[in-house]
Amino acid sequence: MITRRGFLALAAAGALAAAAGCGSRSGPAVVRIASGEYGGLYHAFAGLLARAAAETDDLRIEPVVTSGSRENLDLLARGEVDLALTLADSVDPMTVDAVAIGRVYENYLQLVVRADSPVGAAGDLRGMRVNLGAEGSGAALTGERLMIAAGLDPASELTVTHLPLDAATEALEAGSIDALLWAGGVPTAALDIPARMRLVDLSELVSPMRDRFGQVYDPVTIPADAYPGGPAVGTVGVANLLLAAEGLADVLAAEVVDLLLYRAADLVPPEASGTQFLDGRSLITTAAVPLHPGAAEAYRRWHG
Repeated sequence: MITRRGFLALAAAGALAAAAGCGSRSGPAVVRIASGEYGGLYHAFAGLLARAAAETDDLRIEPVVTSGSRENLDLLARGEVDLALTLADSVDPMTVDAVAIGRVYENYLQLVVRADSPVGAAGDLRGMRVNLGAEGSGAALTGERLMIAAGLDPASELTVTHLPLDAATEALEAGSIDALLWAGGVPTAALDIPARMRLVDLSELVSPMRDRFGQVYDPVTIPADAYPGGPAVGTVGVANLLLAAEGLADVLAAEVVDLLLYRAADLVPPEASGTQFLDGRSLITTAAVPLHPGAAEAYRRWHG
């Protein structure tokens, strides 16, 4: 993990570059955002944010495809991107030097098994093969915590893999794994629910996860027919945060906030049919991660 001093040096360099770009006015400023896997909520949201920015005079947003939250945080720390989407539980404010643009969506933990699987609860997975998110994804961390909350030791009682979503769904259908965990919006098109796959209810794990790992976990329900013909299923929700490098110019942070506030209706992918926080009263609730100064000023203007 990069040190705070090293990060601030990178951030300062980024701020100078951004300020130079803004000052020259030779064209719109370009902001890179670390998103996520193809087919996931992060990737879809970043694409819509880029499309909205393209209709402005001053800002362009360039999505970067990644494996998810933890890779996004690493890219942000190394100064390779200006913005990053991440699950709230992937962020340790004591070690991650970043500031928040806002809280944007709720991610739904989706434990998926084949439709004919005998698994009825997470604890039934003992001795089975489980894909806990791609390497570098937030689901890899959250999935391990979920298994621990279910009374399982991922290291000794499960055979754990870390495949990307498309590969994991293929493995599940082929029978080479018994379950996969996906942290994302609903519906996720790659999941064939309820035809060949089904969701496992995780509602009983919300309290043990909150007790052991913190209050970032929410009781949520995947609505009936979110997957056409599928039943309502209780699960665990984790908020998504949009973070920024501390050195991102205030004016650019404010322009991103303006997109979230005034173009909210254009920023809801089909995968976000559940809870969204694209409102000034919810966007600012970023828990222990402080708001970027430019973002905070933009929210103050919005609140009047």
